[in-house]
Order: sequence, then structure tokens, then C-alpha cells
Amino acid sequence: MPAQLSPMVWGHHQLTWGQQTYVMGIVNITPDSFAGDGLAHDGLSEEELVQRAIAQAQRFVAEGATLLDIGGESTRPGAETVTLSQEIARVVPVIEALHEVLPHDVMISIDTYKAEVARRALSAGACIINDIWGLRYDPEMVMVVSEHAVPVILMANMRGYQKHEIVSDVIRFLARSIDQALEAGIAWEHIIIDPGIGFGTTPAENLTLLQRLGELRALGRPILLGNSRKSTIGKVLGGLPVSERLEGTAASVALGIAQGVDIVRVHDVHEMMRVVKMSDAIVRGTFTLTE
Repeated sequence: MPAQLSPMVWGHHQLTWGQQTYVMGIVNITPDSFAGDGLAHDGLSEEELVQRAIAQAQRFVAEGATLLDIGGESTRPGAETVTLSQEIARVVPVIEALHEVLPHDVMISIDTYKAEVARRALSAGACIINDIWGLRYDPEMVMVVSEHAVPVILMANMRGYQKHEIVSDVIRFLARSIDQALEAGIAWEHIIIDPGIGFGTTPAENLTLLQRLGELRALGRPILLGNSRKSTIGKVLGGLPVSERLEGTAASVALGIAQGVDIVRVHDVHEMMRVVKMSDAIVRGTFTLTE
């Protein structure tokens, strides 16, 4: 494993890198998630939606998730655009409720590229921003992160990007986002990077990124991997639907950890927690043996 990074400390939260792989559970407050797990459906009241989100979040925490990623807009290709007010109306009540009922050591991330959504989510109880455009979409986002002094996940997004060699392209994209963050006063220790599997990348490029994830360590920041149930898995395994991509997700999680991934963002927390524990036992030497 690479040299250990300094811990990420903010508020009453801390993430210590190198000792374990953290699991981030995905809570989609949308009707059109590609994974088929969106909680928002026509006819649901706000109270019903919030209760469904609480139930899923509590289950994820019980299964071992340390972080929960709350998103109010599907980011799959071709998804309908959600207005600012719609996104806020979906995520803020859920985050407020989760902040009240979850243990204080559970970290809530807001999955958005819109500064006002991030600002409102942080006020509601979120403590991490997950930006799929790596601070490139909304010019105000960088100031929201800086002013609130919270960690930010910078994802490489190749949609509309003139690609040459995918690993170099992703590293270049992330390096520029890191520079932008630092110039705005965001702390070096508050930056997490994500290669952006499936965001403007072909299946072959996704496999190359997964094969060479370790090269992202050159950027000196912890790596988040979000490959759960994605289409490349289905295509490699003969056209499997989303509901049958568990084993493929598990393989990519295990091999990602072997290359130094620090956080895995997943839909299937129970199963992936087992994969993480076994991978950490082998890769990091962290385990407890029971009879």
C-alpha cells in the first residue's frame, strides 16, 4: 500500500486513511435512478418519502456504512433535468430528518453540482459535498466548500471532454480541480478524488481506469470508487440487468481496494461490507478473527 495520508478532520468528524476502507451507502431521492433504487415516486407525500429514506439510511448504517450519499437528481445519461427548487425540496427534508435520527458519527454527503443545493444541504446537516463536475459546473460551488470548511469529493467528468488517453485525461482533470480548490482556500486535507467511472467514458475506458486506479495515488489524495451496479459490469458479464450485477460490483470493489481505494460508494451495503472486510484483511492486514 502507498504511504499513509494524514487524517481528514473537521467538526466532530474524522476519516483516517490507510487503516480501513470506508463504505458510503447511496440514498437516491429520485424517481429515475439507473440502479432502480430511487425512493421518490409519484403520489408519495413528503413525509412518506422522508420515512422511506430514514428506513434505508438506518439499514445501511446497521450494515456498516460510515457515510451516506444523498442525491436528488439522477446523473445517468439522458436523465431529466431537475430544477433547483425540485432538488432542494427532495433532499433538504431528508437530510434534516437523518441528521436528527442517525448517530453523530455517521457522515451525510450531498450529491450535487449546484452551489445553492449544497449550501442548503449543509445547513440541514450534511457535512460533505460530492460534486460530479469537480467544481467545474457552478462557479459558486468552490466558495460554498471553502466558506463551510467541509470536505469535497472531486469527480472527473469526461462528458464533452476531448479525450486522448483516459488515465492521463482523468488525472489531468482532477489535478486542475484540485488546483482550483486550493486557490479558493479549500484545505488540501479536505479533498477526495473520484475517477468518475461511467461519466463520459466507454466500457473499455472504464476497465482501463479500474485496472490502473493506483496511478491516481500520484495526486496525493484519498480515492473514492463509485462503480456499483454500473453498465460496464453488465456488458462484461453478458448483458446482465442492474439487478444481477452484485458479483461484478464485488470484484471491482475488491480489486479497487487492492490498488489503494479508500472509500467505496455502493448500493448494496450489506454485501459490499463483507467484501471490504475481507479485502482489508488481505490488503491492509486489519482483521479480527472469530470462532
